[in-house]
Amino acid sequence: MHLRSLRRSGGSVRTPVLEAETVLVEQYGELVRLAHLVLPATLGRHRRVLVAHSLVQRTLPRFRSTHQMPAVPAPRAGGPARHSAAWALTAEVLRGALAHDRGSRRWPARRLPRLPLVIGLRLFPRSGGAAELALAQKLSGVSAAARAAFLLSVVHGLAPDAVRALLTAAGATEPDAALRAAALLGAGEDEHAATAALLASQEFDACALQASPTDLLRRRRRVRVAVAACAVAAISAVTLVTTTSGRPAAPASVPAPESAAALRPAALLRTPAGVWGSTARMDFTAWPARGDRTGDEALLGRALAAWAHPSSGTRVTLAAATSAAAPTSAPRLLFAGGVGAHAVVVLYDGQRVARYSEPKWVRAEGELRVSRVDDSDVTTAAALAVDDGGGSGGRTGGVRYLLAPWVAEAGTRDLLRPDVPARPLTVTEDGVTDRVPSVPTGATGRTGSSGGGCGSAPVLQLRSSERIAERHAFLLAGVGALSPVHLTYTPLPGGGAPARQPREATGPAALLAWAHQACALGTSGALGVRAVNAWDFARQRLPGTGGDAVWSCARADTWRGPGAVTVTLRTSRDGVDAPGRTVARVPSTALCSRFGQHVVASTEWRAPDGRDYLLAAGSRGVTRIDVTGDVRASGRGNTLALPASGRPRVTVRAHLTTGGELDGVGGPRSGG
Repeated sequence: MHLRSLRRSGGSVRTPVLEAETVLVEQYGELVRLAHLVLPATLGRHRRVLVAHSLVQRTLPRFRSTHQMPAVPAPRAGGPARHSAAWALTAEVLRGALAHDRGSRRWPARRLPRLPLVIGLRLFPRSGGAAELALAQKLSGVSAAARAAFLLSVVHGLAPDAVRALLTAAGATEPDAALRAAALLGAGEDEHAATAALLASQEFDACALQASPTDLLRRRRRVRVAVAACAVAAISAVTLVTTTSGRPAAPASVPAPESAAALRPAALLRTPAGVWGSTARMDFTAWPARGDRTGDEALLGRALAAWAHPSSGTRVTLAAATSAAAPTSAPRLLFAGGVGAHAVVVLYDGQRVARYSEPKWVRAEGELRVSRVDDSDVTTAAALAVDDGGGSGGRTGGVRYLLAPWVAEAGTRDLLRPDVPARPLTVTEDGVTDRVPSVPTGATGRTGSSGGGCGSAPVLQLRSSERIAERHAFLLAGVGALSPVHLTYTPLPGGGAPARQPREATGPAALLAWAHQACALGTSGALGVRAVNAWDFARQRLPGTGGDAVWSCARADTWRGPGAVTVTLRTSRDGVDAPGRTVARVPSTALCSRFGQHVVASTEWRAPDGRDYLLAAGSRGVTRIDVTGDVRASGRGNTLALPASGRPRVTVRAHLTTGGELDGVGGPRSGG
C-alpha cells in the first residue's frame, strides 16, 4: 500500500506530463485509497467512493498546468523526493480531500456532476469486521488533516518532516496540530504493521467495490414525476409561445442540494433474500430486509434521525456497555413494518442493533432501543424482540420476535415443565412470531403467588434449516432485552472420557438441569447477557438417606466479554422444578469457561435426620479437597462431606491432576 514513487529520488528524464501520467496509472489504487480515507465519513459510502475517484482523476489536469518538473535529475536523497511527480500528485489529492472536508465556497464546483458518474447503482467497499469498524470510528473522530498525517506516517512510512511538508503543500492550515492528533490515535511502532494491514483490507479499499441498486420504488416514482413534469412544461411552453410575445422566461428553480449525511434511507444496506443459504457468515449481515414498510422513506428517515440525533421527546434505552454514538456509515435494514399497534424499524451497523418504534395511529414521539450484538452467530442472531407488548420485559401480553431467515421451525416450552413437549409457534411470512411470555424479572424461586414468584419460565425452541445443520434445535430465553439469551448445557463428566463441551439445552438431562435454574434467568435482562451455560460439574453421594446431589455452575457471558457464575446444588429429594440452592456467586470471572475449567465449592447442608454437614465438591480435575478453619479435614477424590454443627467458617482448597491448587469459589465460607 506504500506510494513507492514517493520514496524514490526525483528527477526523471521523461517530460513532466508523461512522468505524472505514469505515476498516476501505477499508483491509482493507492491514491484513491488515500483520498477515500481522508474524505469525511458524512459523505456516505457511495458518494465518498465517487468523490475519491474524481479527486484522483482530476489531479492530472491541474498538475499539467501548475507543476513544473526539474529538467535535470535531482541528487539522490534518503527521504522523499519533494519535486517528483508522485510528491506533486499526492499533494494535489490531499489538497482536494482537505478542501472537500472544509467545504468549498464555489457552489458550482461542488454541485456540477463530476466523472466518474454512476446512475442506477450504489457502490461501496465490502464490509469488514469489528476491528475495521473500530478503526473507522477512531479515524472519523479526528480532523481530515490528522487522518492524512496518520495515514502518511503509519501506512506510507513517511517521516514527520516529510508528512509536515506534504500537508503544508496540500494547504493544511495547522500541520503540527495534525501530527499531534495523529500521534494520539495510539498506533505505536509495534502496532503500525497491524494498523497498516487493517487499512489495506476490503473495508477501506475504494477500488474493490460491491454494487447494489438504488431505491427502486423511489426511482419509479421519480420517473413518473419527471414524465409528468416534462408534459406540464411542454404544455406550458406551447401556451406561453402562443399567448405571449417576447416575455422573458422565469428563472429555473434550483434543486435541493444532495444530503451529505450517510444516514439516509436511500443509503441503507439491504441484503438480498436467500443470501443466508450461500454464505458461511451466519449473523445479522445475512438477514434480508423484511416487512411491509421497507419502502417507507419517511418512517426510515425518522428511525435514522432518532439514532443519529434523538429529539428530547424520544425515549432512548441502551443495553449494558452499548455506545450511544451514531453509526459512522450506512447501517443495514433488517425490518420495517407494522407490528401490533406500532410501526417498527430494525437497523444493524455491524456491532449494534437499533429498534425504533412509534405508534401507528397516534402522533407521538418514537422509542429507540440499542443493544450490542457483535460477534453474533447462528444462534445468538436467530431472533430479535420487535414488540415488547407494552410492558417491561414483555410482562404485559408477551413479546413478538423477528426470526432469522434460517429458522425453519419455531415453538415455545416451559423450562419448569421439562417433560412437556414444545408447542408450535405461529410465524408470519415476514418472520414475526405470535406473542411469547418472558421469564419474570426479579424472581428467583417458584412460589405461584402474586408476590413476584416464578410460576413459569417460557422460552423459544427454534430449529435451523437443514441447509445449516441437520436437526439443529436450540433454546432462547427472553429476559427483556432486544436479543434473547442462548441457553446451553454441559453434562456431568463421564468416567475416563475427555472433558465434555457445551451443547444445546434440548435433551432430557439439559432440560432437567435448567428446570432448577430457570427462574434465575429473569435477573439477566439488565446485564447484557448473551448466553448462559449450565454445567453439571460433580455428582455427590449425600450422608445417611439424603440421596444424591448434583453441583452445577451456571455461567452467564455478556456481549461485552466478562462473565459471571452462580454455583448451585440440587438433590434427588428436590422437586423437578425446585430452585437449586445457591452456593456462591462470582462476578467478572473466567470460572466455568474454557479459560477456567476447574472449580471447587462448599456449602452447609442439613440431612433429613436433622444433622448438619459441610459439603464440598470439585470438577473432574480435582484429586483431593482440603478443608481448614473451624472444621479441618482432607479427603481424596472430588467430593467431601463432614459433620459440622453451627456455622463454621472454613476455607476450601483443591489439588488438581496437573499438580496445581485451586481455591474454593467465593473464598472462605461461613454458615448462614
